[in-house]
Amino acid sequence: MSPRPSHRLPISLRRGPLPWHRQQPTWRAASPQIIAAALKRAQARPAGNWYVLGPSTAVLCEAGYGATIEGTEIVAWRDGAGTLIAGPGACPHLGAALADAPIRCGTLVCPWHGLALNGAPFAGWQPFPAHDDGILAWVRLDDHGGDDPLETPLILPRPPSGTSLAAVYTGTGVCEPQDIIANRLDPWHGSWFHPYSFADLTVLDDGATTDVMTVKVSFKLGGRLVVPVTAEFTAPGPRTVVMRITEGEGVGSVVETHATPLGAARDGRPRTRVTEAVIATSHRPGFTVARTAAPLLRPLIRRAAGRLWKDDLAYAERRWQLRSTGRYAG
Repeated sequence: MSPRPSHRLPISLRRGPLPWHRQQPTWRAASPQIIAAALKRAQARPAGNWYVLGPSTAVLCEAGYGATIEGTEIVAWRDGAGTLIAGPGACPHLGAALADAPIRCGTLVCPWHGLALNGAPFAGWQPFPAHDDGILAWVRLDDHGGDDPLETPLILPRPPSGTSLAAVYTGTGVCEPQDIIANRLDPWHGSWFHPYSFADLTVLDDGATTDVMTVKVSFKLGGRLVVPVTAEFTAPGPRTVVMRITEGEGVGSVVETHATPLGAARDGRPRTRVTEAVIATSHRPGFTVARTAAPLLRPLIRRAAGRLWKDDLAYAERRWQLRSTGRYAG
């Protein structure tokens, strides 16, 4: 049923909402071939060997930030000017974990024997190219990416920082990046798998010819109250899917989903970290007030994203389980 829009508020009232089990099935439209083809096109696009490390705010000036990408141990920190630095996470002396190292005046100091690194090559330690886009921290690993290196990661246009509010969610699943990306390239599951958040979902364009999936959906606020929008999904690279609102409340708002392969766990199963940046904007005067409350809103945004990703990581992990045992039908 179509919601009845209000010209004064972005909120609509659903007319005659259907119970979950009576909504229109989407399994016929959610063609495994269409999803697989979209995934294949995404995997063929180069990323310039760039991987998301995590939120920019997670890398501090006081201590090292540790991560493992493609099985490579990495440490990141900020120098005295706040510039992002990244490199191997093991001390070149005796292999101490540099993620535990304190930072003094922009210099990382190994806690075992005091070897100091200021970000320049030293004693066999070589930095990796790093980039901070203001929301996410990135590292370039030319030994793993398999692409021709790019100077900076490919980032699609975002709302200006002065008129937007950004929050970042991170989570980890037992799967590979392709399983995360395949989940995002299956918008048909939205109102079935996430009925607490979405309703009245219709895929207007499956992307088979345009390479852009266009979806009309209503975000649930509670009861019959919803916010209807139209959104486009694109995959600019093998480990990224971007959703952009093109009609309705929050036009121009973006949700970036990045999948970072961490490597195999001790049990041999792959692990992938999801980093999702929600960058919201609105032309409404009240949004300016909302931005002043950003420290209070960001945890709420992360909580909402975490609820969705609890389900979506289960989807991705199930997909990997089926693929790894030769049972996947897609």
